[in-house]
Parts: sequence; structure tokens; C-alpha cells
Amino acid sequence: KARKNVWRDNYDAGIPDPDLVARANAVAGRWRLLAVAEDWCSDSVNTVPFLARLAEAVPGLELRIVNSAADRWVMEAHRTPDGRAATPIIVLIDETGREAGCFIERPASLQDWFREQKPKLDADELQKQKMAWYKQDRGRATVSDVVALMESAGVRGGC
Repeated sequence: KARKNVWRDNYDAGIPDPDLVARANAVAGRWRLLAVAEDWCSDSVNTVPFLARLAEAVPGLELRIVNSAADRWVMEAHRTPDGRAATPIIVLIDETGREAGCFIERPASLQDWFREQKPKLDADELQKQKMAWYKQDRGRATVSDVVALMESAGVRGGC
């Protein structure tokens, strides 16, 4: 319900890069993404719609979205680098039901930028620049990070 237009816009524009789709399709087996997300969360709205599009493009990949009230335990088990339980948490699950990887809150490149800028910028400016980053990126970093998780898990054969 919250940020409905942004969710819709990101989904509509979220067609994943064909190279990333090909890489995801090349990972053997069936995979599931469990996304703990909230509709009001700026990171969720800039992550989940792009992963929904990836799941639509990859026959061996399924996405399930739950909220933090129902599945807080997932957030507690996968905290941010600074120790917070945050959304979104995207857990990669292999075909045997085992956890094979995890994407926490935002793409790694944005997480690094955010940690570096947080002490330098006030909260409003930090949020403004983060949202500008997301708008320019259009989900590419998120999808790339999740495909890399799949590739790594596919090579390892799970956790």
C-alpha cells in the first residue's frame, strides 16, 4: 500500500539485463528467494520489484515475499553489518530447502557507499543521495548481487 507508485514503476522498468538472466539460467537446479520486505521501506521498494522480474525471467527461480511481522526471525538471523535487523532480507534457498546465501538490505556497492557517507551527511541528505543512487542504478546492482549468490551457491552446492 505504501509507495505503491514506486513499486509499480520499478516493476514496470525492472526488466533484467539479458546477460544476468543468462547467468542465472546457467546455474543448475531450482532456487527460491525468500524476501522479507515492507512496502514502506525504501530499500525494499528498490530491491524486490527487480528480483520479481528476475524470477519471472528465470524458470528455475521462485520468489516469495513475506513481511517482517510474520518472519522477523529471518531478519534477526541475518543482521546488517552494523547489527540491525532490517528489510529487505533476501535468502537464497536451494532445491533441498537449505539456505545457500543471503542479500541483506541493499546491494554491496550501495552498502559500502552508505557506510562511508553516513558520518559525513545529515539523515535527509543521505536518504536523498541513496534514492538518487537507486534511481540511476535501476536494480542492476541488486540483480547482479543475487545472481552472483546463485552462482557461488551453485558451485559450492549449497552452504
